[in-house]
Amino acid sequence: MTLDEWNALDAAAAERELRQVCAVPRWAREVAASRPHPDVASLQAMAEVTLTDADLDEAMAGHPRIGDRNAGGASAREQCGVAGADAAVLAALADANRAYEQRFGHVYLVCATGRSAQELLDILRARLGNDPATERAVALAELAAINRLRIARMFAEDAA
Repeated sequence: MTLDEWNALDAAAAERELRQVCAVPRWAREVAASRPHPDVASLQAMAEVTLTDADLDEAMAGHPRIGDRNAGGASAREQCGVAGADAAVLAALADANRAYEQRFGHVYLVCATGRSAQELLDILRARLGNDPATERAVALAELAAINRLRIARMFAEDAA
């Protein structure tokens, strides 16, 4: 699909496409309502400013754990750097995920694209030292980065 085709969709269809990017209905509705966009960068900017702290919990519920072998769709593609990791790194990642979830009450959200399992583990361990407010701000920034990448992939021919 091109950006022009997405701009021409009815509101419900545009929202459905955006829900593949981020599982937050309010966000998808507001971003779809901001059409038309002249370019992908404009859409990405609107997607970022429309994302609020209130959206974070709902968005995280739509993301699998880093290293989850059952992750599908965009998450599986984004986590491909984890696929070839050795068993020790995967076990450490699973342990760190559990510690993170106990500390913060939600999944570890990170823009995994282009990162190895060891990098993701190191980032997770570092973020365990954050206080809850700092970590929430970091997670929201990571969600915005994930959304930017997913929007670019929606319009790969336009973003190239």
